This record gives sequence, structure tokens and C-alpha cells, in this order.
Amino acid sequence: MALSYSFVIPVYNRPQEIKELLESFVLISFNQPFEIVIVEDGSTLSSEEVVKQYRSKLNISYYSKPNSGPGASRNYGMERATGNYFIILDSDCLLPEHYLATVNDFLERQYHDCYGGADAAHRSFSPLQKAINYVMTSFFTTGGIRGSEKSISNFEPRSFNMGISKAAFEKTGGFAKIHPGEDPDLSQRILKAGFKTTFIPNAYVFHKRRISWNKFYTQVTKFGLVRPILNSWHPRAAKITFWLPSLFLMFVVFSVFSTIFFSKWCIAPLLFYVLLIFFDAALKNKSIKIGLLAVVALFVQFFGYGMAFLRSSYYIGLLKKDPVKQFPKLFFK
Repeated sequence: MALSYSFVIPVYNRPQEIKELLESFVLISFNQPFEIVIVEDGSTLSSEEVVKQYRSKLNISYYSKPNSGPGASRNYGMERATGNYFIILDSDCLLPEHYLATVNDFLERQYHDCYGGADAAHRSFSPLQKAINYVMTSFFTTGGIRGSEKSISNFEPRSFNMGISKAAFEKTGGFAKIHPGEDPDLSQRILKAGFKTTFIPNAYVFHKRRISWNKFYTQVTKFGLVRPILNSWHPRAAKITFWLPSLFLMFVVFSVFSTIFFSKWCIAPLLFYVLLIFFDAALKNKSIKIGLLAVVALFVQFFGYGMAFLRSSYYIGLLKKDPVKQFPKLFFK
């Protein structure tokens, strides 16, 4: 089967992001036609004028609809796309020139009905964006669950960089109304439907993460709340790594308590880990400032996710509460 690609991109009040993303599409090195589907999700700040500027350069379809969340907007776009293979992107991403050629070469050699790729930090990103990207992707902080060559099979793609065949979309019905968490949920339902998922090395995107410390804390808190819900829906997908932020939280409390009441050396393991993060982030980004910011981001991520994960595990895992009633803000109507 010849592959025909449709990029599906929901956007909410981010015309400047769409402009930057479309500019990266112009530079894509690929010798076959592809489609771009922009879905305006109830924005008050429209991207329509930006899209018009690129119609002569790119094959773009633009739709505007009432706000219903990113999952429903992606489904809306896939229902109207003309291709037989959909590539889902977030609006705050940029594509490297080789992206589509890399994806196409891989799928022609090893076809899968669903794939994911990694996210990377572009050289133009701010130090905060680079630090947050580090803690979201590093093996030392997340175990590489957001994309590495060591986690190829049964990979759970994330919707900032995710491919899904038309057949898999039609069989599963696409994304559910939960957010965040709609992407690993869909990945698991794709696997249960008999399709295969994979990770494509080098098919990365530059993920800008429109972020501040407050937004980052809110984001990781939601991730922590969602994961026990997903574990209850898909028990076989549960991993010990999902507990690591909560265990780190307990480790910090224990280390501080032991240092105060027993011995100053009790803080040594925690200091060693913090220094590991600092030096690894600083060396990889060639910046002491980013190394320091990465340490702050580490504590924000692990404390925000860890406390939320424990809270959700108590209500969802132990008390068996209805997720929609317990955490209604995680679900779109």
C-alpha cells in the first residue's frame, strides 16, 4: 500500500506557533505530496490569516470548530483528512528537514500502524525550555519513557509527535475525552485492537513547550493524576517507573529527616543524584545555567507528579472512585 500522509494539528489561540510550524514545513525535504490539516479548537485568536499566507507553498486544509479539547480536535481532523496515514503534532513543535523522509523510510521497511518519536530542544530555545526538555526526556529523570531506541516495541507514542494509520483510527475511534493522557490511552487501545506500535529513531521534533514554572508544575501535576486512571484502564501497561517521582519525594523527605536527626552523611545520596543531574544537563547543553535550571525543574517535576500520583492512586486505585467524578477537570464533555 502506498502511504499518503496527512499532518493533523489542533491549535488553540496560537497563531504565532502555527506560523513557525508552517515555516518549518516549507523546509521539509520530501519528494512526495503531503497534506496539512489545521483544526482551530474554538480559538478567540484565530490562525486563519496565518494559514492563508502559506496556501501557495503548502497543501493546507483549515477548519474552525467549537472548543472540545485536543483529542476531539485531532479526531475531527483525521475524519476530514485525505491521506491514509495521519501524523499528529502539537502546535508548539518545529520539524527538522529530514522528519518526513525519516518516517517514510522506516515505515516502508518496517510498517507499523502507529509510531512515536522523541522531542528535542532546538538551539533557539530559552534556557528554561532546554532545562525542562532535559528533565522530561533524560534517562536519569524519566527512564527514557518519552522516546529512546531502547523502548522500540509496544511504545506509547505521545501526541506531540505521533503517527497512526487510517485503519487503526477507524478501528479504535481515535482519542478519548481524557486530557492529558489521551495519547497513551489510544496507544493501548491500538495494541488491544491487534495493531503494533513502535518508536522511530531520529524522527524527532523540536518541542518548544510554551512554559513557565507555574505552567510546568500544573502540567506535571495533571500527568500524575492521570497515570493511575490509565493504569486502572490498562493494567498491563503499568510500570514501576511511574512510581519513581513518588519514591523520589519520599526519598527527599527521608534524607532531610535523617540528616537533621541522625547524621549529616544521610544527605549524601540525594546530593550525589542532584549533582549527577546538574553535570549531565550542563554538559549536554554546554551551559552551567541550564544545569542549575534542570535541578530546579527536577524537583518541580518530581514533587508535582509524585504528590498527584499518590493522591490519584489513593482515590482511583484504593477507593475505586469514578475518575470522571473524582477529577472532572481531566475530562472534556
